[in-house]
Amino acid sequence: MDFNALRDIVVLFGLALLTVVVLRKLNLPSIIGFLITGMLAGPYALGFIRNPHQVEQMAEYGVVLLLFTIGIEFSLKELVRIRHMVLLGGGLQLFLTIGAVAAIGTMAAFPISQAVFFGFLVALSSTAIIMKLMMDAGEMDTPQAKATLGILIFQDLCIVPLMLFTPHLAGGGDGLLDIAIVSAKAIAVIAAAHLSARFLIPWIFEQVVGTRSRELFILSIIFIGMGTAWLTAQAGLSLALGAFIAGLSISESEYSHQALGDIMPFREAFVSLFFISVGMLLKPAILIKFPLLIIGLVLAIILVKALLASAVGVALGLPMRIAIIAGLALAQIGEFSFVLSHSGLSYGLLTRETYQIFLAASIATMMLTPLCMKISGPVADYLTASLPHSWTRGRSSLSQNGNDVTLSDHVIIVGYGVNGRNLTKVLGNLDIPRVVIDTNPFTVRSEKGGGEQIIFGDASKPEILGHARISEARIIVIAISDAAASRRIASLARMINPSIHIIVRTRYLLEMEPLFRIGVNEVIPEEFETSVEILSRVLKRFLIPQDAVEECIAEVRRDGYEMLRTASKRHSHAVGIAGFLSGAEIGSYRVRRGSPVEGESLRGGLLRSTSGATVVAIRRGSEITPNPDPVWEFREDDIALLLGTPEQMRAAAKLFEPA
Repeated sequence: MDFNALRDIVVLFGLALLTVVVLRKLNLPSIIGFLITGMLAGPYALGFIRNPHQVEQMAEYGVVLLLFTIGIEFSLKELVRIRHMVLLGGGLQLFLTIGAVAAIGTMAAFPISQAVFFGFLVALSSTAIIMKLMMDAGEMDTPQAKATLGILIFQDLCIVPLMLFTPHLAGGGDGLLDIAIVSAKAIAVIAAAHLSARFLIPWIFEQVVGTRSRELFILSIIFIGMGTAWLTAQAGLSLALGAFIAGLSISESEYSHQALGDIMPFREAFVSLFFISVGMLLKPAILIKFPLLIIGLVLAIILVKALLASAVGVALGLPMRIAIIAGLALAQIGEFSFVLSHSGLSYGLLTRETYQIFLAASIATMMLTPLCMKISGPVADYLTASLPHSWTRGRSSLSQNGNDVTLSDHVIIVGYGVNGRNLTKVLGNLDIPRVVIDTNPFTVRSEKGGGEQIIFGDASKPEILGHARISEARIIVIAISDAAASRRIASLARMINPSIHIIVRTRYLLEMEPLFRIGVNEVIPEEFETSVEILSRVLKRFLIPQDAVEECIAEVRRDGYEMLRTASKRHSHAVGIAGFLSGAEIGSYRVRRGSPVEGESLRGGLLRSTSGATVVAIRRGSEITPNPDPVWEFREDDIALLLGTPEQMRAAAKLFEPA
């Protein structure tokens, strides 16, 4: 029995374990460790792995699983929403990069066919690296991530046409005809995936889930993902594209979250093999032979790709800050370029030496990607602060901002994602004046056409907040996924309007303290609120009474937020009345017919003696009476504004409901 393959895997994972542990202590990403592991273990360095072919095959499965899980986390609806960035952004980035690199190659005395092929190689970016880094940082919902993902999707769709056009560059093959045929096949596969997502996949999962077998569920996921990838490969498309399409199909199913959780461990293991296999292809001797050439090539690739991708974002109307961050994220060579380079090597478009130089430069750009993404925010902030606002705000012609907002005492909503849309819809139903700020010009144009009060721009700019009349607003709700941008917007909002009430949605509890420090009134961490909602639903399933459920939730909230109350108090000078009401709540309650308080006067003391809450104001019809007299008598449909502790408010709520 041959144990060589098993030995290779054990050696690779053991070496990767040591390398990654060392790099993590230096706060460097594990991807760099995998690349270094491949370089060390490969046949051209220490020689632990003599035949990397088997590892390369398993690495291909890693790319397939990565694209599969990205497809599950994404959705067809989201793909439709960013279709402009996919088609326009991806198309412009790809063709501009090919054209620029081809022009540089021609000036360097390379034949035009080789120069264009160099453009093919440089134009593609690494979906595996970018998506992993963004997922690890929790930035998948940010505008820059969606712009980046749109361009990456177009690049992945184009890998097959580029491979088919490669023989044409070398002087053989029916490139244009093959491209047309495969494009038609791709459209047919995507249409079939859409139909499967609506009918076939839900039916399959229903049958599998009915067996209550976890093993069968995992097998069905692998079957759907790998089966779709194999079918698309048979149609002349790439395995990875097929896996992405399969993931999109599953994303529309109610079982998508469970599928993602079950497949994630497999993905992490195989993706690590992909980066290790890339490192094994490189001959370290090439670094010694052409050090200056490789360094210059790396800097040129990063500069050209970052500039062109940023220019595409600006051309599509994105604010310059978002365009620059997306551009620096895309400034590396992608994994599919290695597949393409094999083809170029076989057709004579690359020599062995040129191929190794390309590998060295490509691996270097991959290793520099975490650094590029880390500095992208500060670089973008510096450039946008140095340039006139009219250059950095994005294209108002796409957003159709129109005349200035004329609202007052309104709500400003920053971000038109799920939270922003839901809040806008509810405020609209209640006729509460509001204005939305979003950075997607296509979303702004679409919603503006539907009659929504929405403006385009980066809310961290004073001009944009001024356009939304922040000085006249009552509340600003910051509902975006970019923690750094949220802090900038909140700080600017507090500076312009010291009395405005600021509510920020954030992802993690750790992000709360800095927000309170700059004067935010309320922070809603998804991490904590999700746990509260889970607790509520679990207790209800055990038929715990509603008042007991609310008491448990109140206790959890007190314990969970206690560590942050001191931060809020320290900055009470910046947060208005809320600083004086720490630990208390203000709520409004409608008097229902047959409720205990109906017909009762304040002098009777029922509300005060039973609950302990204080009446601050009462609204009857369109009239509001602050600090009502003791002779006031409650009537049906009166709305009372009460002040009290959470326990007092729960007790008071029962008095306003029918007995």
